[in-house]
Amino acid sequence: MAQPDTKNTDNLEEISTQINKTAEVPFDYCGRRLDQVASELFSEFSRSRLQQWIKEGLLKVDDAQWLPKRKVLGGERLDICASIEAEGEWVAEDIPLNIVFEDDHLLVINKTANFVVHPAAGNYSGTVLNALLHHCPSLCLIPRAGIVHRLDKDTTGLMVVAKTLEAHTNLVSQLQARSVKRVYHAVVNGLLTSGGLVDQPVGRHPRQRIKMAVISGGKEARTHYSVLERFKGHSHLQLKLETGRTHQIRVHMAHLGHPLVGDSLYAGRFKIHKGAPAKFIEYLRNFGRQALHAVELALVHPATGEEVSWSSPLPEDIQMLLSQLSDEQNDL
Repeated sequence: MAQPDTKNTDNLEEISTQINKTAEVPFDYCGRRLDQVASELFSEFSRSRLQQWIKEGLLKVDDAQWLPKRKVLGGERLDICASIEAEGEWVAEDIPLNIVFEDDHLLVINKTANFVVHPAAGNYSGTVLNALLHHCPSLCLIPRAGIVHRLDKDTTGLMVVAKTLEAHTNLVSQLQARSVKRVYHAVVNGLLTSGGLVDQPVGRHPRQRIKMAVISGGKEARTHYSVLERFKGHSHLQLKLETGRTHQIRVHMAHLGHPLVGDSLYAGRFKIHKGAPAKFIEYLRNFGRQALHAVELALVHPATGEEVSWSSPLPEDIQMLLSQLSDEQNDL
């Protein structure tokens, strides 16, 4: 792929890259749809992008424009002559990122609390995406600036970002295949006697649109959890995501009756176990965010094919929370 033109990084809309690729359709692909064949021969691009290029005549078959669903015979020559322009009207901002790993294909960050991942209503700037575009301007050519999964604003920990279209397509495929390992630690209200699996569909709350909920007709959602430590009225959990729905861990734990400490959206009325000291109660009331941290991330590197993994220690506020819980337990 041609290198993007990033001479003027002040205006991301001016960044573009030219794509010129050719492939011959194998004869054993006879009878298959053009868009299906193209997605295999040009696997670095998403199928939706290839379909759009076919419709626009930017991906031709033997110099002719075809419909995406037309079936090949084998032996045809596919030619792509297209350009990729900067996506969206996002602004690059000089915001520090805690970069754990970076090469030509991937970027792994350790996200801090109070840091929105993607611009949206009410948060058009100051996001992880804005920071990524400043760090690597060519990310404006990648869907969502390479962001393939998100963490909530106040969830901390590891996130992977794709730096190329090839890496983006590969990582999305891994996430869809549920082969990316994502491990979290959380502190929840109440005592769980053992681990388990929450297999409950998650969708938009029918009345409170800012919330998600366990609802029939929601998307499949599966969260594995195990108990790391129990305190008098709280539990320290390890959780593994099999799916990645919005607010999944927070919704599933609240559904079990064990919402995350500090989760103002899902915890409901503040509850505390009997006998808790007033100072400890005040500390919990003011914890300030959901006690959730992405501690481990593992995947297959899209370029080398090797399994790679990263880990992130618990941030200071969650370590302090666990220390306070331990002290309160020992004071019994």
